[in-house]
Order: sequence, then C-alpha cells, then structure tokens
Amino acid sequence: MPRQKNPRQINFQPGVTYFKPQGITLASLEAVVLAFDELEAVRLADLEGLEQIKAAEKMRISQSTFQRTLTSAHQKIAEALIKGKAIKVKGGEVMMPKFGRG
Repeated sequence: MPRQKNPRQINFQPGVTYFKPQGITLASLEAVVLAFDELEAVRLADLEGLEQIKAAEKMRISQSTFQRTLTSAHQKIAEALIKGKAIKVKGGEVMMPKFGRG
C-alpha cells in the first residue's frame, strides 16, 4: 500500500478551474485533471520565477517532490495544448494558510 501524501501548502485559490479550446463544446472534449498542488508549482516556478528550493519551501515539500510535481503539471498542460483537451483544476492533498480577518 502506498504511503499517504502529506498535504502541500498552497497560497492561492484559483478563480477559474476549467479551461477549454475555443469553439468546441465541453461535452465533446476529454479533460486533463491538474491538481491544485500542480497548479501551485507552476505558479511558483513559471509565473513567480522562484527557484525550486524556495518554491518547495513555500509548499512545505522537498525539492525533489516539487520537481516531480512540476514535471507532472508540465506534462498535463502540454498534453492538453497539443491534443486539444480541456484542463480541469481540482483535488489533491492541499492546505491553505489561515489568514486573519481584518
């Protein structure tokens, strides 16, 4: 039996969780599922430009786990773009920090 994953720290909630090619109905598309931690890894590495060690620290995971997560995300995104699939963002073992009110 595989070891249970520790929750990954994510620091944002995406406002949009579905992307699809224009002009094709959603019902006729296959979808690739991108987990929230995979999206967070892409955000930290590709959008924020953080090095893997710093990004891994923010997600509270090892650098090697971060690398595997980022590679998995890149493969899924590439598959969706090249093969014309939708991308659905959902799931994964994640936790969000508790922010104080006001």
